[in-house]
Amino acid sequence: MRVAVVGATGMVGNVMLKVLAERNFPLTELIPVASERSVGKKVAYRGTDYTVVGLQTAVDMQPDVALFSAGGETSLAWAPKFAAAGTTVIDNSSAWRMDPAKKLIVPEINANLLTAEDKIIANPNCSTIQMLVALAPLQRKYGIERLVISTYQSITGTGVSAVQQLENEYAGEKGKMAYPYPIHRNALPHCDVFQDNGYTKEEMKLVKETHRILGDDSIRVTATAIRIPVVGGHSESVNVELKGPSSVQEIRQLLNESAGVVVQDNPETNTYPMPIYAEGKDDVFVGRIRQDFSQDNTFNLWIVSDNLRKGAATNTVQIAEYLIDQNLI
Repeated sequence: MRVAVVGATGMVGNVMLKVLAERNFPLTELIPVASERSVGKKVAYRGTDYTVVGLQTAVDMQPDVALFSAGGETSLAWAPKFAAAGTTVIDNSSAWRMDPAKKLIVPEINANLLTAEDKIIANPNCSTIQMLVALAPLQRKYGIERLVISTYQSITGTGVSAVQQLENEYAGEKGKMAYPYPIHRNALPHCDVFQDNGYTKEEMKLVKETHRILGDDSIRVTATAIRIPVVGGHSESVNVELKGPSSVQEIRQLLNESAGVVVQDNPETNTYPMPIYAEGKDDVFVGRIRQDFSQDNTFNLWIVSDNLRKGAATNTVQIAEYLIDQNLI
């Protein structure tokens, strides 16, 4: 199993390498790939240094799998070239998510849709992944009528430049700004670019990707995405209106039995999910499970996950693991 990691020197690429090692992914050859300015650099994997190669060199090497985390423009330009060489591409950018010819996959929910013919597979947005890992069991059992979502997102979702901005502001130093305003001691109701409808691209991803992954365009979804000065992961307040009756006890039990979900929900002991505890873990943590007394069949959930892991690298690797397990590559 020859595996290329495209964007290997970036923030998510580094986490991909870590996840591959932690999960004992059955690779026989690692091909770290990055832009021309990084060619020749070294990246470490399991105690061995590997030399970074360029994109065309990697295509010519015909890896079995290419895990992409190098931005949408790179994915649009190069994923088809890898696919044409026989490589299965799992892409972490937004480039292919709304392409009806490509599968948008969260393994716990819809990996069964994958076939050997799927040569470019899309990894969903980090906020969508963690939310739907928690909500898909509810949708399967009760059906979902409506979602009202507020996200509180880590600066790591923006990348290294945002982390550097926060560190500079902590230190009282001036530097390059990843955001239009300071992020230290602040909250920006502005994730990604604004659209003509007044929502940001990040907010509309939550709407559109939810419909695609759950296979139900009738679910009414509205979202507000907020950037906060946190490193460990994304947090989400989700108000979910179900199509049928349930209870806090039933939902808690259902989520306890669901793959990839850890319930942390005990107000008596101040037990609830927080990014400081989610960082470095692959699970989706759910707590603050409450009935919404203002509306029938409606509940509130607090959902937290490490956006660089389950929201990006881990989900990508899990897709590759499924393909191998099912002999699809």
